[in-house]
Amino acid sequence: MTEGLSNPLPRKQISPALQFLILIGLLVITLFVGTMIGATIITAKYGSDTLTAIMQSKLDVPNAGTALWILQFASTTFPILVTPIIFAYLIVQEPEDYLKHHYHFPWTLIIVVALTMCAAQVSIEYLGNLNQKMVLPHALKGLEDWMKQSEQEAQKLSDTMMRMPTLAGMVFDLLFIGLLTAIVEEILFRGCMQTIFVHWTKNIHVAIWITAILFSAFHLEFYGFLPRLFLGLLFGYFVAWSGSIWPAIIGHFVNNGAIVVWEYLYQNKITHINPDVQQIFTNTAYWISFVVTLVLLFIYWYISNKWHSMHYGEELD
Repeated sequence: MTEGLSNPLPRKQISPALQFLILIGLLVITLFVGTMIGATIITAKYGSDTLTAIMQSKLDVPNAGTALWILQFASTTFPILVTPIIFAYLIVQEPEDYLKHHYHFPWTLIIVVALTMCAAQVSIEYLGNLNQKMVLPHALKGLEDWMKQSEQEAQKLSDTMMRMPTLAGMVFDLLFIGLLTAIVEEILFRGCMQTIFVHWTKNIHVAIWITAILFSAFHLEFYGFLPRLFLGLLFGYFVAWSGSIWPAIIGHFVNNGAIVVWEYLYQNKITHINPDVQQIFTNTAYWISFVVTLVLLFIYWYISNKWHSMHYGEELD
């Protein structure tokens, strides 16, 4: 009897389909609760008029910038952070598998990640230009007009939050938009969600593509869908081949951080290259960028494969 008590039956695992539904349900709940908390803080601190103004994208009211940051953190950043943690620790109870927050990978991969993200920026510009030229059928013109208006409103909010007249402001945006956003989005998408689809589809490549599509769609920016899909694929393979979330977080940070620094330099007239200009590079540069990115991805896979063979006796897909 004592032996039976000391060896309980293994806990039954939740099916991947149900895991996905639970994760999405948790995310919806935390986003709603976070929005309510953010709205309450803004109302208590600045009054309901300020909250109403920023919800309507009227940003000429006092304290609009600070209120936007409060709402961003409470309604988006914090919920995206706590959702995968709750899911990994309390629902599936396998944080190592679903968060992948360990450091067991070759550190030379960090250099390859940084180089890959630098090379990929040119390809990202090309995909962004291609995305901007996409036109929906005439029957969906109403939807297209709505998407354009929504993105214009979102751009106004982003421009307010990215206003950086001082170096301190740039450092703040670098930490918040660059680093924190990278951490929370990667543990949700490449940590929990990609792992769910790996278990569900039994195919790492299918799982990476599905997760990248959902990652891009989550941002609700139709005219930025393709470049964000491309980034999602890069981050997905960074995690799949290393087994750790950190290379993807670093790659995500390099991408976001480059945007913040470039915007700061342009706003303060240190550079005259406008980050919002549609085309800076030539077609030749696009091809070179794409080829170099693929070569660096192969190097990343090769290093990861050798490391896994040495330490675990297995090869990567």
